[in-house]
Amino acid sequence: MTQSEFLKIVMPFKDKVFRLAKRLLVSREEAEDATQEVLLKLWKNKTKIESYKNVEAFSMTMTKNFCLDKLKSKQAQNLKIVHNNYQDHTVALQKQLELNDSMKWVAKIIEDLPEQQKLVVQLRDIEQYTFDEIAKMLEMNPTAVRVALSRARKVIREKLTKAHNYGVK
Repeated sequence: MTQSEFLKIVMPFKDKVFRLAKRLLVSREEAEDATQEVLLKLWKNKTKIESYKNVEAFSMTMTKNFCLDKLKSKQAQNLKIVHNNYQDHTVALQKQLELNDSMKWVAKIIEDLPEQQKLVVQLRDIEQYTFDEIAKMLEMNPTAVRVALSRARKVIREKLTKAHNYGVK
């Protein structure tokens, strides 16, 4: 097997190997090392590659096993628990509760809107359709769609503000 034949087989799934390694090892550098090791092992066993039914599945299994071995090994004790590329994107519990509560209020307010405004809000803000597409669906003028959406958003904003400011003076 020549180098170009090997690359034709391996290159389509190289990024998948990296993503799996990154998912397991967290660190970008460790994932790059793992990917390189897996590709090196495949290259060393290039004579056997053609006997595998699915080289991609085989390499993914190799990646998983290599990463798990790395995590179990003594090298893993040297790995930082929080890597320099790790960012905590979790939202505090209180903030999450507030967001969930706000979403429930918005859903309730939308349910109380007139049918046309409810449909326009659903199609534009939730389904992300364009004004022209909504106009065709609802058999309305695009300007009328914009007006209905504006009025609906105004009602939602006012009622949500009122709900959040309840009891605050």
